[in-house]
Amino acid sequence: MTKLTNLTLAEARDGLKAGDFSAVELTKAHIDAMEKHKDLNAFITETPELALERAQASDAKIKSGDAGAMEGLPIGMKDLFCTEGVRTTAASRILDNFIPPYEATVSGNLKKAGAVMLGKTNLDEFAMGSANITSNFGSVKNPWGENVGKDLVPGGSSGGSAAAVAGGLALAATGTDTGGSIRQPASFSGIVGLKPTYGRCSRWGIVAFASSLDQAGPMTKTVRDAAIMLQSMAGYDVHDSTSARVDLPNFEAALSGDIKGLKIGIPKEYKVDGMPQEILELWKKGEEMLKDAGAEVVDVSLPHTKYALATYYIVAPAEASSNLARYDGVRYGHRAEGELKNLDDLYMKTRAQGFGEEVQRRIMIGTYVLSAGYYDAYYAKAQKIRTLIAQDFEKAYEQCDVILTPTCPSEAFGIGENEDDPVKMYLNDVFTVPTSLAGLPGISVPTGLSASGLPLGLQLIGRPFDEETVLRTADVLEKAAAFSAKPKMLEA
Repeated sequence: MTKLTNLTLAEARDGLKAGDFSAVELTKAHIDAMEKHKDLNAFITETPELALERAQASDAKIKSGDAGAMEGLPIGMKDLFCTEGVRTTAASRILDNFIPPYEATVSGNLKKAGAVMLGKTNLDEFAMGSANITSNFGSVKNPWGENVGKDLVPGGSSGGSAAAVAGGLALAATGTDTGGSIRQPASFSGIVGLKPTYGRCSRWGIVAFASSLDQAGPMTKTVRDAAIMLQSMAGYDVHDSTSARVDLPNFEAALSGDIKGLKIGIPKEYKVDGMPQEILELWKKGEEMLKDAGAEVVDVSLPHTKYALATYYIVAPAEASSNLARYDGVRYGHRAEGELKNLDDLYMKTRAQGFGEEVQRRIMIGTYVLSAGYYDAYYAKAQKIRTLIAQDFEKAYEQCDVILTPTCPSEAFGIGENEDDPVKMYLNDVFTVPTSLAGLPGISVPTGLSASGLPLGLQLIGRPFDEETVLRTADVLEKAAAFSAKPKMLEA
């Protein structure tokens, strides 16, 4: 039998149903893997006792024929989702001992579906970062580092989730994507990462970064797994005013394997200066694979793409500066101690001690662009450009059904590289940010290896609430690419 930690979500689901193994056995195998590979630092808070308790309950439900869609399947939960009674930190010192008295809607949906939470995965502090190096609990290591003999970043901000899935510590994990924080680490770590349409999954109970951009999504080993997990995560929520009241289709049923006649758009603006040749070649290979499957490739234009990154780094920090104002040392979280002159002194010392350097940087940028003298010059203009970016996609979809692009401009880089250059770090999101600004669904599929043997992903972007077409196309691309490389650590 295949090693339990090597199973996909779909294989584990079917194995549990057939009685090949129990939920407790499956969960224990992953707890053992978590213990063995603590050096990856993929989890901030591990919950083995809770996981085994839920696995036992799942076994009883499976036996009685009352199993949920994800019954008994062990997953990681990004430590940005509030989990009732379980510490939720957002990887920040300011929330290092926060235990929520409530459950986020998405994590609650997964719990109802029977998923077994193994623990809370590491991330960049408040989801601000592209490398998972800004966490108050230390950097996460990419499981692929062993393949090249050095410590690599797993991507960010959902780097702990990506490392947990790629390293076989969890069958799947939740992520959140503000400007690429699911898709970019998926590409770096050789897994599938899906950012659904904005509003498809509730944001209620997710620690906020940028409210008009944040969206929860699945991080899995395969496209089918992403469809299975999204089914249990998504749905309308009365608690979230931005949650969309739209029908929830059967995502797994959409994986028909047939994309004949589908039009695949190739945006010329994504061919940026200095992009590695191997990324361009992979992109071309992706085109050919989809053409061979019966799709038609067409050229499209997204002319405002060149402004997307600058727009994002005005809008996102502006919203962050507002959202993070609630962390003041008064109601919950870290509070500065010692001699405090007044309330302002409490605020300043608490926030200086509680927030890391990158979070402070983004708060300062956001406060600046929202200030009286600069609001119109920066924030108001950025919102107008955001509208133009969304309109570019609308026009493109008059010519095509889905858009194919690279996910990232590079492979995973070493921990410690690029850290002193924030702008270079921000460029990691150059291909993912436009999708987020337009609120569209996007998925990263592992499609090939770099010259150094590290995974590279291609991104598919769809129309609003058309995850079915995105998943159907991604499934075909995945099967054509037949990506089977694994981190060496899984061979042990």
